[in-house]
Amino acid sequence: MILKNYQFHYSLTGSLDKPLILFLHGFMGNIDEFNEAIKLLVNEFSYLTLDLPGHGKTQVLGEEEYYTIANTAHALINLLDELKIAKCFLVGYSMGGRLALYLTLHFPERFHKVVLESASPGLPTAAEQLERIKIDTQIGRKLTKIWKKSDYTAFLSNWYNQPIFGYIKSHPEYDRMVESRLQNNPQELDKSLRFIGTGCQPSLWEKLQCNTTPMLLLVGEYDQKFISINTEMAKICEFAQIKIISNAGHNIHFENTLAFVDNIKSFLSAAN
Repeated sequence: MILKNYQFHYSLTGSLDKPLILFLHGFMGNIDEFNEAIKLLVNEFSYLTLDLPGHGKTQVLGEEEYYTIANTAHALINLLDELKIAKCFLVGYSMGGRLALYLTLHFPERFHKVVLESASPGLPTAAEQLERIKIDTQIGRKLTKIWKKSDYTAFLSNWYNQPIFGYIKSHPEYDRMVESRLQNNPQELDKSLRFIGTGCQPSLWEKLQCNTTPMLLLVGEYDQKFISINTEMAKICEFAQIKIISNAGHNIHFENTLAFVDNIKSFLSAAN
């Protein structure tokens, strides 16, 4: 669908008389990110999936500023308006989780409940943000130099060596996940990293304290960095609850799909 400055590649599936979930994938993901989880949710929910700017088949028609978290959030609200979706559930993973939190805090009237998987409110100080921007810029330069599949595969292998991902490379479906990641354009991923990365994101910590939308914070037991971040999030926001998922690192919906789905079902179906 073409909105101003965006041509979104999306899929709206399931009976619209069922509650709808908007899924937002993480960095280097795409519209298929949550397919395995959706297979287990389809009887209870309908769902909207899409490629975020810089990913998959979605095209940004304007300048690079349209990759930012604020502009992307407004574009998604416009998409919901075009699809006549007044209110829905929201699930976001990692980068998609940071975007989901931004949406929740700026457009709370649009979401019943929100599930944040391995997400954060950004970095609290300008110094930390500048340091992260430097790191993301360096990673972005590597992406812009990727033109061969072998180089892209090597980049992904190095990416998933990060401690937050735990034992993901031992997962029997790891190669399939990598093949899906390879469908993205590295030069477009560079734009996403530079404009919607953690360093560029405005800190949401202060605004989180005022949130009244029910939120479930999911973190994997091997992802100590995000366990710490999300524990602090739950402390300062009374409407947020944290759940640590066993046998998973950062990418919970991939490593422990059943636990991911069970927690979503329980949380979204609860009367509160």
